[in-house]
Amino acid sequence: MSAAAPVVELKQITKRFPGIVANDSISLTLKKGEIHALLGENGAGKSTLMNIVFGLYQPDEGSIEVDGKPVIIDNPNKAIELGIGMVHQHFKLVEPFTVTENIVLGMEPKKGLKIDYKSAAEKVRKLSEQYGLQVNPNAKIHDISVGMQQRVEIMKTLYRGADILIFDEPTAVLTPQEITELMAIMKRLVAEGKSIILITHKLKEIMHISDRVTIIRRGKVIDTVNTSETNPNELAEKMVGRGVTFKVDKQAPHVGAPVLKLNNVSSKSKDGVAVLNGLSFEVKAGEILGIAGVDGNGQSELIQAITGLRKIDSGSITMSGQEIANLSPRKITEMNVSHIPEDRHKHGLVLDFTVSENMVLETYYKRPYNQNGFLKKDIINEHARRLVEQFDVRTPSIENNARSLSGGNQQKAIIAREIDKNPTLLIAAQPTRGLDVGAIEFVQKQLIEQRNLGKAVLLISFELDEIMNVSDRIAVIYEGQIVGEVFPQDTNDQELGLMMAGSLKRGGNAGA
Repeated sequence: MSAAAPVVELKQITKRFPGIVANDSISLTLKKGEIHALLGENGAGKSTLMNIVFGLYQPDEGSIEVDGKPVIIDNPNKAIELGIGMVHQHFKLVEPFTVTENIVLGMEPKKGLKIDYKSAAEKVRKLSEQYGLQVNPNAKIHDISVGMQQRVEIMKTLYRGADILIFDEPTAVLTPQEITELMAIMKRLVAEGKSIILITHKLKEIMHISDRVTIIRRGKVIDTVNTSETNPNELAEKMVGRGVTFKVDKQAPHVGAPVLKLNNVSSKSKDGVAVLNGLSFEVKAGEILGIAGVDGNGQSELIQAITGLRKIDSGSITMSGQEIANLSPRKITEMNVSHIPEDRHKHGLVLDFTVSENMVLETYYKRPYNQNGFLKKDIINEHARRLVEQFDVRTPSIENNARSLSGGNQQKAIIAREIDKNPTLLIAAQPTRGLDVGAIEFVQKQLIEQRNLGKAVLLISFELDEIMNVSDRIAVIYEGQIVGEVFPQDTNDQELGLMMAGSLKRGGNAGA
């Protein structure tokens, strides 16, 4: 490996934003034909560094060399010219367009004055075959899975001739099977002579696929190591600066009476397709019920139905014996339900409000935050300061906009707000999506603490490890139905995987 020449060399890159040094004199080399992982906590400066390489930001200090020559990358087009492509965490695709239209956008091949989509689709098909991407060139983006959309992003970079690919948290939204397929694609890309920088905080993936790892913490390089000479515990410790436990520590639950009960709940989408299909389960006080399933099997609709964001067509949803189906979200919140939403940007925060304002989004109209219709700014700020400190939300100030926080700190802010309301029922949807090991450990401890306080916790997660580790009981959802209930100690990944794929049903009532 060491004989390979560097294809990209970053030399003492520094980038400052108001109140923060995002990258502090970072040096890094990417060798030809390697997968180099960039590991760090949320907000450590990984994405900032890669946005510099891709020309979205300019460094304040330092230099970049590509193939041994100094370069100035002042916009993404320059990066593309230099053979650098980036697969972003949030895809940049035009939904109503086809796969081919998205891939050639801005570089359409012409035949006379017309765009030659036929030859474009042919080139896409060839690339797809060469790298085993199995993408249908004529499919519309809104009709294909998230995993396929990601492949389209990869194809966009390959179509533009990229030899250096940057993947920013590529597995954050993928199912376990899609992750395995992506790993195979990455290995094939490297075998074909490409070089890859992989931004991630998933240690399992780093150990599985990377050749080397550079760890950054709070904007500084801590170390660069060969993956074969390290282990997950050592990496985690370098990343967060302390030992991290991967096993969730919890006592046996003291389960009480049912708090949330769904009985035969059905709901159709706008075009009449059943998204919830006679779904029944209950969550009791003092337990964590984990809902396991592949994305798109009714999880989002289930959360919307419980929180009042979606009408149900039949069945009942009760909270401590009281019917809550089809009530307004505020009424349900006032019945002591807290909700950590799956999409923190769309439903968790108002990104252009301050951190302080976001902490009272659901309580601003109540005393002590509001008196005679006027907001009490001092009291709101005092409340926000307490939560920021208690939940270790890293922000230069509570007056900063929520948008300026890293993903992990945005998530901590939401969790602080929701847990502080002292709920009877806590709904946690994908609570650790996109978080690093330190933040994951923190969030999972909070969920277990709520359960130990006798709260009912409903955990919806695509992470099987999380479901197995954190839940006291697991219900598997498939095509809008619960197809089985099991206890974590009585099952394994294989069995859960089969149930999630709809090819196995098990005991309808492990909680009875």
